Formats: sequence, structure tokens, C-alpha cells
Amino acid sequence: MAVIEVKNLNFIYPTQSRPALHDVSFTVDNSEFIVVCGKSGCGKSTLLRHLKKNMMPYGVMQGEVIYEGEDLKELDDRRSASEIGFVQQNPDNQLVTDKVWHELAFGLESLGLDNQAIKRRVAEMASFFDIQTWFRQDVASLSGGQKQLLNLASIMAMQPKVLILDEPTSQLDPIAASEFLRTVYKINRELGITVIISEHRLEELIPMADRIMVLDHGEIIAFDDPQKIGSFLAEKDHPMFHGLPSVMKIYAAAVKNGAEANIIDGEERAPLTIRDGRLWLERIMKGRDGEVRRIGDRYKAENEEADMRETVIRMKEVFFRYAKTSGDVLRDLSFEMKKGELLAILGGNGAGKSTTLKAISGLVKPQRGKVEVKGRYSMLPQNPQALFTEITCEEELLEALYYAKMDDKEKVDEVNRMLDLMEIAHLRKSHPYDLSGGEQQRLALGKILLLKPDILLLDEPTKGLDPFFKLTLAEILDKLKRDGVSILMVSHDIEFCAEFADRCAMFFDGGVISTGTPHEFFEGNSFYTTSSNRMARQWFPDAITWEEVAGCLT
Repeated sequence: MAVIEVKNLNFIYPTQSRPALHDVSFTVDNSEFIVVCGKSGCGKSTLLRHLKKNMMPYGVMQGEVIYEGEDLKELDDRRSASEIGFVQQNPDNQLVTDKVWHELAFGLESLGLDNQAIKRRVAEMASFFDIQTWFRQDVASLSGGQKQLLNLASIMAMQPKVLILDEPTSQLDPIAASEFLRTVYKINRELGITVIISEHRLEELIPMADRIMVLDHGEIIAFDDPQKIGSFLAEKDHPMFHGLPSVMKIYAAAVKNGAEANIIDGEERAPLTIRDGRLWLERIMKGRDGEVRRIGDRYKAENEEADMRETVIRMKEVFFRYAKTSGDVLRDLSFEMKKGELLAILGGNGAGKSTTLKAISGLVKPQRGKVEVKGRYSMLPQNPQALFTEITCEEELLEALYYAKMDDKEKVDEVNRMLDLMEIAHLRKSHPYDLSGGEQQRLALGKILLLKPDILLLDEPTKGLDPFFKLTLAEILDKLKRDGVSILMVSHDIEFCAEFADRCAMFFDGGVISTGTPHEFFEGNSFYTTSSNRMARQWFPDAITWEEVAGCLT
């Protein structure tokens, strides 16, 4: 039975000439897990907001949205509030009380439940979501992951039938994001709640999905089961193909170039997980006598050339702690970075990666050791909002040029160039806090690039970015390197680091324990390596990107 049915939905925002949604029609069955994906600005958020009565955007709408046989606009407010839950991108936008326990109870109080029922449901949700240890804390003291989990728990306390999530992990670190998405999957499978979620983290989400909807310029171009989506996007050579999990990209590219398809019970089924991908590879490689093929160290010459360059950052035996009684965050930290290279720092949360950037930029002063920096530097912090001081995007960029020695026309030209480069020209009059997490990241990056630094310090620069802009970001960083800019990047994005970094460094226990080219660094690791390498290492040990694995197969 269809729980939601959308018929010929069209929508145009005020002052806009192009529709945000064009002739959108689909149905969602009870207990389905639907993933909505597409480039930023394709209409994902607009579509999801049309599925909840009090979230519908202001503008001109045509068409129908039917919920359980009733027009959503006519749905009783109480049913709309309790039966359709909505989790927004920014965790802070949904929090309304000061204490965790009160946030869990707030929606139930609004529905008029008696005290005993409220206590029972709050206790159940606190237990299910493992909130007991921070049940009485102030909401303001929570991490981003805890806040988003609290939002989800507060909605689940009202026992919804449908759960809609609009890029809920865009402002979370990868570990918190993974835990959050696993919880959403558990809710769908164990409680049978219908889930409709838009996300850029497709590597984890697609194996969970029953069906995937691909949006492009406000239109649905594909809505099918995950196995068929990869082949469709590969055949169309659609940019969304680059956002798919590595396993799906390897399979689609290899089969397109003549590799053996994955046939199970007489039907072709594209692998969605690393396990499925390994089983498919095993069948292929049996026919090749299980050959082991190495692609060679292409980066050796480049590495030797890099060693000859000037050192622009040197940290030697650095120790730092935030308080006398606390432990060392940085412990005997030593490493060097060369001019014009992209050095990626990876490691778990709390290892000292962000503190290292603060020590280099002078935001914190080490108690021991030496920090040498040659050149002007700019830093993109983990929270891009820390850089925002103005009321529109274009004013935000103009503020970066306040002390620049150029006339007003040159400044305006520079701002327009950066808006275009960051692909946010259509948001020039928007308030920075009204942007999505990925758009805020692009605005903040544009602002610091206008300062024309010699050294660029980036803390999680790919957080919240769609797969398309990640490719654009890689091109921007590559051009900066060619211009002699040195880039030190802290990141959890292993796939991005593997493909675009010159060197990678592993942080652990306050220091760097290993460095090397991406091939040297990722080959042989169990967890700190790419999906492609985990899938194919038995046959192609030093292939770390999906293109390399697909190339080895064909």
C-alpha cells in the first residue's frame, strides 16, 4: 500500500523563473527505505519539504501530495505533527529546550499526552538511543552528533509512521554520521517505519536502500532498485555516477568495458557492498588463474622531486595540552611539509589533528617544541560559521577584501569570480546561516581563498560537499598547488585523500606515526584504506582508487 503518493508536482520559488520541481510523480510504499540523491540545488530539500504539511516552502505549487489517501494540505495538524517526522540538516535548528530530557518530552507535551505516558516514552527512547549517560545535560553542551541523535529520538518518541531526513549528517564528522545512519536503518528494519532520506554519503546508504531516486534540475531521471541505478547512470554517463559507492562504480565501468557481469540465479545483480564485490571479483579472477597484478609505484619520481622543494612547515618535538591537569593532546609531534604539496592528515577523533592546525596558525601555543611556518597562511575551520560576520554571501566575500589594495570594481569582480568558482552565484543575496552545510563550506573556502595565502590550512574541507563539487574542489586545489600554494588538510574522507593528496600522514596519540604517498600509505591497511583497496587487494594490492581497480579488470 502506498503511504505517500506525489502526482504531477510542480513548484516555483518567489522571484525565480525556473521551477525547483517539474512534473514530479512517484509513490512510496509502507516501510520502504528510499534514498534521494542528486547535485546540490537539484530540488532534494524542496521535494522533501513538500512531504510534511508545516514544512512546505512558500511559492507557487501545482499538483498533489497524498498521505494515506488524504491530501497532505488537508491533513489534521495533530496527525501531521505526530505521524510524519522531519529531521533537518542543521541540528541546532530543531532544538527548542535547554535540557536533553525536556527536549525528548517537548513534542509529547505538545500532543497533550499525560505524564505517565510521557515518562514511559521518554525512558524508552533514552534507552533505545543510548542517551542515559547525557540524559540530564544541557543541550548546548552536546556534540553535533549527539544533538542530531536527540532530534531523531524526540521525533521517534511521537511514534511516527514516516521519517523524512534532509541531509541529516551534513554537519557531522564521519564517525558520528555513520552511527546516525546505522540508527536510521535500525529504525526502518526493526520498527517498519517508512524512511525517505536525502544524503551525499551514498557509500553507506545505498546498501541500505530499497529504492533510489535520482533528481536532476527538479526532475526525477531515475527511481529504481540500487542494482539498476549504477548501470543506468553509467550508460547515460551522468555526473551522478561519481557519487555512487566505489563498488558500484568499479562494477559498472568494468562491465561496460567488457568484464564479466555478476549473474545470480540467472539475473544480473550489481554488487552493493565490499563483500558482494569481492565475491564477484573472485569469480572473475578464477578464470584468470587468480593472477596478482601490481600497477607500480607511479609516484616515486614525484616524491623524489618533492623532497627537493623548500620546507614551508616544520614541527619538531611539539607538546601541547589545553589545561595543566589534562593529558597531552599533541605529544612529541614532528613532521615537515614541502612547498606546493597537498599533505593530508588522517586519524581518529581526538588524535590531535585539528589542534595541530591551531598550533600552526597560532591559535594555541605549544608548551614545548618548535613550530616554523614560512609564508602567509589562511585556515578553514571545521565549523565554517566561525568565519561568517555579514548578512549576505557576497558581502561575506567582500569583507575578505577589506584591506586589499584594489579599487571597488576590482573587488566586485573578484567576489563575482569567487561566487562562480564556488558555484554559489545564485545564493549571493542569501544569508550565510540559511545555506546548507555544503554551501556554507564552499562560501567559507571562497572567503579564505580571496586572501591569497601561501599556505592553506583546511579542517575537514569536504564535509557536507556533494560528489560533484568534490571534483571541482580537487581541481581548485590542484591549480593552487601549481601556483606554489602549500595545502595541509585534515580529513576523514579517505577516498578523496587517496585520489588527490600528494602525501598522507597518520595521526595517533598526539603525533604522526607514518607518512607516505597514497599508494604507500593505504596499501595493506585494514580500515584506513579505500573501499576499492579493501575489495580488490587480494588481486591488485596497490590499487587504491576505483578507476585503478576497474582498469586492472579491463
